[in-house]
Amino acid sequence: MYRNNIIHKRKLNRLKDYNYSTEGYYYITICTNAMVEWFGKIVKGEVILSKLGKTAYKQWLVIPNYYKEVYMDEFVIMPNHIHSIIIINHSSLKRTEHCSVPTNYIEHSSLPVININRHFGLVSKIIKSFKKIVKKDIKKQCNNFDFQWQRSFYDHIIRNDKSLQTIRKYIIDNPLKWELDEYNPLNAKY
Repeated sequence: MYRNNIIHKRKLNRLKDYNYSTEGYYYITICTNAMVEWFGKIVKGEVILSKLGKTAYKQWLVIPNYYKEVYMDEFVIMPNHIHSIIIINHSSLKRTEHCSVPTNYIEHSSLPVININRHFGLVSKIIKSFKKIVKKDIKKQCNNFDFQWQRSFYDHIIRNDKSLQTIRKYIIDNPLKWELDEYNPLNAKY
């Protein structure tokens, strides 16, 4: 990226030389741009989803319908971010992609079968497609609404059962601890 004749190198977000299509458990956090609370609010430790939050929730649940090797574990839609555990299990080789489609895609046809290039990583493909379809649905529902995602996403490869249980508990308890959450705009450290 060039800015004022100075080259800025973008920080790599993924673990170097790791294949993000590898079978396993992945902890994911996806944020809204500028941490705007588009998805709802927390009331007495419970998430109350807005219309936009319900859209994100609905689209998150159907991801395994399009990626046959993917299962959703624990997840929560928070006011300005999503925490989830995605499981990749290579029990089937046939997949269809959730959103990214070829230019010859016909509006009312079923989604095409897509071969995932293992070098790009299935996790990134899933998140990219999810973000794209949620944004498209939100724009459609709200007449060119200015919803935006934060660029990229956070991931953590879960390597053992203890870590898996800790992350599951964190996700489940996240709404209860909203006042202390680093993503709560009242605690703005970002």
